[in-house]
Amino acid sequence: MPITTTRTESGIVTVTVDYPPVNALPSAAWFELADAVTAAGEDMSTHVVILRAEGRGFNAGVDIKEMQATEGFDALIGANRGCASAFSAVYDCKVPVIVAVNGFCVGGGIGLVGNADVIVASDDAVFGLPEVDRGALGAATHLARLVPQHMMRTLYYTAQNVTAQQLEHFGSVYRVVTRDQLLDTAMDVAEKIATKDTRVIRAAKEAINHIDPVDVKSSYRLEQGFTFELNLAGVADEHRDAFVSTGKALDTAGSNSNGGRP
Repeated sequence: MPITTTRTESGIVTVTVDYPPVNALPSAAWFELADAVTAAGEDMSTHVVILRAEGRGFNAGVDIKEMQATEGFDALIGANRGCASAFSAVYDCKVPVIVAVNGFCVGGGIGLVGNADVIVASDDAVFGLPEVDRGALGAATHLARLVPQHMMRTLYYTAQNVTAQQLEHFGSVYRVVTRDQLLDTAMDVAEKIATKDTRVIRAAKEAINHIDPVDVKSSYRLEQGFTFELNLAGVADEHRDAFVSTGKALDTAGSNSNGGRP
């Protein structure tokens, strides 16, 4: 199964994504991921959620090949709404969400990680938004939660990646470990949270969300509006077609958190 859920006796739910070759998710999978995270949080026996991935990297955003192979706007709308749903599910989950990031985390992956509560990463992890190279926008909202404002702008305009070590320096990544230690490290943090009174932790999650200085859901949807403009203008098609024709979808794992009109 591409998205699976497991549970420990202590109330730790692990949601694992496995979409070879690079975990670039088709539209339906974003909704499926949202449902899995939401369901875990709604279960009162859940104390904390770990979101992780199998394979080469944590997440490569949307499946651009699916975009370009679909007539009309359905794939575009599905990807945009699917990403928004998955990002919101992580943010609104009734319990803390820990993300365990391995390898690359780009495009939509930034939306998931930026909305999480705790981030642990492997020492080979890189984070980035190749949106401008794909003729799209999105997830600057979430990148701004990982790095300072001017660094976010620099990374966004240049489509450069930032390393796990740099994010640890900025204070957004809690721990950087070897890949074989990644899940154990996430579990260690989860166990610490799971020992707390879940009624208090659930209240804390809700309270912290209420004091956030930015409404991440509205902010992200505003960004998506500019992506729609680029699609209607035909700009996104040019970039997405070039991306698919060069075969980079599998070689570079460079996807984005929004869609492109075929």
